[in-house]
Amino acid sequence: MSDQIKSIVEKLNKEPFKKNYNLITFDSLESMQLLQLLNDVLGEIDPKHVVDIREEMPEQTAKRMLSLLGILKYKPPGSINDLSTFRQGLVIGSKPVIHPVLHWLLQRTNELKKRAYLARFLIKLEVPAEFLQDDTVADTNKQYEDLMEAFKSLHKECDQLKTSGFSTAEIRRDITAMEEEKDQLIKRVERLKKRVETVQNHQRMLEIARQLRVEKEREESLAQQKQEQKNQLFHAEQRLQRVQLQLKDMQHAVVDSKPESLMKRLEEEIKFNSYLCSEKFPRELESKKQSLYFLQKVVSEPAMGQSDLNELETKINEVNAQINQLIEKRMMKYEPIDSKFSMYRQQASIISRKKEAKAEELQAAKEEMSNMERQMLQKANQARELDGTEVLKGDEFKRYVNKLRSKNTFYKKKRQEIAEITAEYGILQRTEELLKQRHEAIQQQLQAIEDKKGISGYSYTQEELERVSAAKSEMDEMKGRTLDNMSEMVKKLNAMVADKKSSLAPIIKELRQLRQNCQLTQECDEKKVQYDSCAAGLESNRSTLEQEVKGLREECIQEESCYHHTNCMKKNLEIQLQRAKDEMKTYVSPDPQDRRKAIREQYTRMILEQENLGKKLREKQKAVRESHGPNMKQAKMWRDFEQLMECKRECFLKQQNQTSVGQVIQEGGEDRLVL
Repeated sequence: MSDQIKSIVEKLNKEPFKKNYNLITFDSLESMQLLQLLNDVLGEIDPKHVVDIREEMPEQTAKRMLSLLGILKYKPPGSINDLSTFRQGLVIGSKPVIHPVLHWLLQRTNELKKRAYLARFLIKLEVPAEFLQDDTVADTNKQYEDLMEAFKSLHKECDQLKTSGFSTAEIRRDITAMEEEKDQLIKRVERLKKRVETVQNHQRMLEIARQLRVEKEREESLAQQKQEQKNQLFHAEQRLQRVQLQLKDMQHAVVDSKPESLMKRLEEEIKFNSYLCSEKFPRELESKKQSLYFLQKVVSEPAMGQSDLNELETKINEVNAQINQLIEKRMMKYEPIDSKFSMYRQQASIISRKKEAKAEELQAAKEEMSNMERQMLQKANQARELDGTEVLKGDEFKRYVNKLRSKNTFYKKKRQEIAEITAEYGILQRTEELLKQRHEAIQQQLQAIEDKKGISGYSYTQEELERVSAAKSEMDEMKGRTLDNMSEMVKKLNAMVADKKSSLAPIIKELRQLRQNCQLTQECDEKKVQYDSCAAGLESNRSTLEQEVKGLREECIQEESCYHHTNCMKKNLEIQLQRAKDEMKTYVSPDPQDRRKAIREQYTRMILEQENLGKKLREKQKAVRESHGPNMKQAKMWRDFEQLMECKRECFLKQQNQTSVGQVIQEGGEDRLVL
């Protein structure tokens, strides 16, 4: 997860985003900021998605992002199997959902740009089959599919031309165009020379212009040297900060250290540096030189075509096959001594690779530590400049960090709860608006249908029936109350029966004695058993019958609902059929006024208007393109002419000033001669 976040931050800090994030600032982004960042990345891929998510509903944002991710063929990770969970996380800006999406998008931005561009033209519009029965719609759909196939072929040719490089014809055209421009410039310079030769002191003016150009070039070189000096000063300051940090570390290390530990540490550093200088760096330098040699060799060779590449691939496959055969022969001739040596060589190579890996890890850790120390020093200096206080250290800083983390977690939890509540509120509010609009539309449609069918007031009658059913329910409640009264009466009767039983108890005892005397008890028991068995059978039959009645009632309710649903669908189909008949009637009608009201005629007129408008705009664009070059050339000539006239005016004014001064001097000399 940390590698993923690090990769995301590195991509966001580069062009074209330039977010200037680090791991802490990126991890502390809120849900709305994460969603806006994801929207910015999607906007870079598809410019249609450059919007501010605060100006649209969360449901619309999620729908728009999901549609684009579906076009780009993004698959959520294995931990997010449920699409509803993924959508909910996208609505609330959940980090486990946003981070994988950002990582996936930033890893393949150029490929996704191409896919989004192609999706605008290659996603086919699904036309229902009933509309394709119309000849005009079918012809238009076929033309649309042909244009899509033509676009595919043209795009493939364009990619092939881009990858093939420049053609000789284009280079020749460019050379001829540059030669023509060169001839025009030479002619223009000659004309300007002829015009300047008529001006007095033109050599001096040319010399001054040359000196001005030299001074400008010198100024540019001095500015470049100044920038280089600034860069060197910045690097020197960074070097000074690193040296100061090293000095401080050494001072801290020397305070509580012993000579033995210092010597041991220095020996370890010497071993590590000697390993770098004697083994690692020479090996890397040799590999770099070899790769540079191969690259220079590739550059010096002429450009290869597809046939040359195929030849090289076949040669490579042959050489690989020969190498495999030689390895097999060597393994067949393997000896035990060589096997021992190979085992030792293998162990040595494994140890050397581990050593190289650990050295690289140590070097990377040292570089990271130096970078973190430099950043820490910069942050400490900034904090000291802002507040004038020292930075917290040790236990105080730990306590402050723990306190800040607890507050941050509590804050994030509350912010997440608020975001979830806000998203749910927005969804419910939007659902309520949609239901209200749907209810109003259905009511209006129902009234229109009632007026059209001649049964206006049907909904009012339905409401009256509902009120009658409500009154019936009230009557049922009253019946229930009467049943309660009857149950109370039954209770009273039971109490009276119990009293009578208590009063008849001694008589029953006497009766039992009489029955015993009459020997009728055995027959009574037999009859009672028969009665109990018959009652139990009737009770079981009654329960089965009740269950059957309950199932039949549920089936009846389901059949009624299906009947009502089918009736509504039938009415909708009748309305649609009536609309189609009206449309067909207006389209076939001989009256042109009725025919203009047909939807097909309206769309046909709109298509013709748009085609005429597009034709006029293309003609206008063509005229503008044809006249753009000459107009720009004429404007440039007028500007040159204006500069030339301005130069002539200045020269004329200077000449007048010189002649007036000469006349004054001449008149003064004549006056002296007269005197």
